[in-house]
Amino acid sequence: MSEFTHFNDQGRARMVDISEKQDTVRTATATTSIEVNEEIYTKVTNQEMAKGDVLAVAQVAGIMAAKNTSDWIPMCHPLSLKGVDVSFEWETDHGYILHIEVSVKTKGSTGVEMEALTAASATALTVYDMCKALDKGMVIGPTRLMTKTGGKSGDYQREDC
Repeated sequence: MSEFTHFNDQGRARMVDISEKQDTVRTATATTSIEVNEEIYTKVTNQEMAKGDVLAVAQVAGIMAAKNTSDWIPMCHPLSLKGVDVSFEWETDHGYILHIEVSVKTKGSTGVEMEALTAASATALTVYDMCKALDKGMVIGPTRLMTKTGGKSGDYQREDC
């Protein structure tokens, strides 16, 4: 196992120096979900929510979150993202679950896993915020990294889903 890199010689937190790392194309995909009740599902899918188009607003929130991840996660490097895509799929077989998938891409010297995870979380939180007047019992998660490509550590594909 490699050494932890986010600590300096004094054992204190530091931002890792990535200046010597090679720029490569890097991607990451993260998913999460939010379980809602039937009333919320109906109002969201029919665009009848008083606050507006929930999925459009949540999509923009996810993109903004990906772009601003370094403002939220202390040791993340600010990145120039090349693409962010947020997509939705409803599952209605056993309740009403909105599945959220976020894909992030850049060309740089560090990965975009945190950007994808942050974007997925912010997207779900925005759905919650816009619908909480109808039900505060919505459930978010699990949130997980599905894939990542590029960089020294190589590719990753989640296998348990």
